[in-house]
Amino acid sequence: MIDSVDRMMRIGELAKRAKVTPRTVRYYESLGLIPPGEREGSGQHRYPEQTVARLQKIDQLKALGLSLEEIGKVIHLYFDDPSGKKAKTKVLEMLRGHLAETEAQLISLKQFRSEVLGHIKRFERWFETKA
Repeated sequence: MIDSVDRMMRIGELAKRAKVTPRTVRYYESLGLIPPGEREGSGQHRYPEQTVARLQKIDQLKALGLSLEEIGKVIHLYFDDPSGKKAKTKVLEMLRGHLAETEAQLISLKQFRSEVLGHIKRFERWFETKA
């Protein structure tokens, strides 16, 4: 069995493996999306292997359209519940909320489009009478 200390990595290696920048790692840590790294004697932070998976999951959730705030509400579920059911249920609920917001925006945009077309036609009629 590999000692857990051997599996710890510095921020640069973590960032490279997760395909993010060290700045992103620090930012996510400040938001509580990933647990803080453990400090070693030199003051550098070291992170466990699981942090790579956590950063990758954050990227996947961002690709679904979730905000960092929303991700903060579900990320722990992916690692606390091995079945993934609780996390996926919560994400599904969020995605349905996004869909409802999008539908409302589409209705509003269609109404706005109709109003703009009406204004355009009114101006075009005005120009036709002045020609």
